[in-house]
Amino acid sequence: MDPIKTDIVVVGAGPGGYAAAFYAADQGKKVLLVERDASLGGVCLNRGCIPSKALLYATHQIREAKESEERGITFGEPKLDLAKMREWKSGILKKLTGGIAQLAKARGVEVLHGKGYFEGSQSLRVESDSGQIMVEYDKAILAVGSKSALPKPWDLGNPRIMTSRGALEIEDVPEKLLVIGGGYIGMELGTVYAGLGSEIVLAEAMDSILAGADPDLALPVAKYAKENFKEVRLKAKVKSMKTSGKKIAVSMEFNDEVLNEEYDRVLVAVGRVPNSADIGLENTGVELDERGFVKIDNRQQTTDPNILAIGDIAGGVMLAHKASKEARIAVENIVGEDSKFEDVVIPAVVFTDPEVAWCGLTETDAKKQGIKVQVGKFPWSASGRAITFGRTDGLTKVIVDPETERVLGIGIVGHGAGELIGEGVLAVETGATVEDLALSVHPHPTMSETVMEAAESFFGHATHVFSPKKK
Repeated sequence: MDPIKTDIVVVGAGPGGYAAAFYAADQGKKVLLVERDASLGGVCLNRGCIPSKALLYATHQIREAKESEERGITFGEPKLDLAKMREWKSGILKKLTGGIAQLAKARGVEVLHGKGYFEGSQSLRVESDSGQIMVEYDKAILAVGSKSALPKPWDLGNPRIMTSRGALEIEDVPEKLLVIGGGYIGMELGTVYAGLGSEIVLAEAMDSILAGADPDLALPVAKYAKENFKEVRLKAKVKSMKTSGKKIAVSMEFNDEVLNEEYDRVLVAVGRVPNSADIGLENTGVELDERGFVKIDNRQQTTDPNILAIGDIAGGVMLAHKASKEARIAVENIVGEDSKFEDVVIPAVVFTDPEVAWCGLTETDAKKQGIKVQVGKFPWSASGRAITFGRTDGLTKVIVDPETERVLGIGIVGHGAGELIGEGVLAVETGATVEDLALSVHPHPTMSETVMEAAESFFGHATHVFSPKKK
């Protein structure tokens, strides 16, 4: 069988891969998109961002129902139908993956389902259900992503030891669940299972949760966890795990003690590793770093002139929107534009309860780097809108260059923080000043007002808080 020839082959159809394929097709290129799974969308859509947010929304309804008693509305005890919940979640994924497939067809992007294996710098073997297909290309964009890390000592082949993929299947609601890792994945899924009724013990090796967030933004999340989890253990180290009948026996060091406990399930959320093995990269000029990530420059170019890399496989922050941005940069360079990943503002959102979001420079990073900043803060306890829906456990702050008064960063914690951070990205990306934010009229009563009032507090004249400017 003759090989398929194409201008660009994109390996991996996650948020980076399909964005690259679609944009390249929009630029008039002949594009082939290779995806090993039956559905497009990658981990984010099928086993990550989307299903986790769906389940977080579902469990949030349980909390809302309980809290509505304060408003004079009482519901009965919630009843869980896990099969129906899984069906509802699957319906969301089916709709979205189907939409991506339709967009690929409309753009003339050919999709091959199968495992891609590089035979050389400009040839790819695709192992599909119908046999092997050879692809010859001018340029390849590598977008094969990452997978959940599962340290070998814990990989017992027991489905009761889960990564995020297994946890999102919601096979049952374990009575006792150990969550290992206090990063965004552990905290989000811990929130889901706590909402469903599991007794959660969180074990984090560091001395705080959500290590990337400023402490004042992580504080309300830590408070929620303390109130809704059975226990939050910081500086805790899991030594071993083994199967014990229908439970998992765990040995853990905590507070100078060795604790031996049994759990119905264990969720391991200790990071992600790149999918760089067994895809034939040794047959190309692509080089990997010591952790297995593909080495790239600021144009997404690998050490092989015919292959570019984007998303998780290329390292850095592992976020879908970062991969989508890199996709555009990669394609722009292929079509002859001089595009670089420089000074790009990538927001971070943690969909815990409450949500945490930030962009640009954080207070923590400013301190580490010796950068002088001033901060304007607005507590949500002073927000009329936050009070109306009973979520005053939030904070909005602006990080400002004291010399130029440019906005260097924005941080938000609170219900719906992820929906607000886009304004912060725009402010940092465009070089807005804190005065620009303060003078931009925001609608009342809304949560977006908190951005304006945080900026006003920088000048010492926020309407709803007394915050005289420090001299």
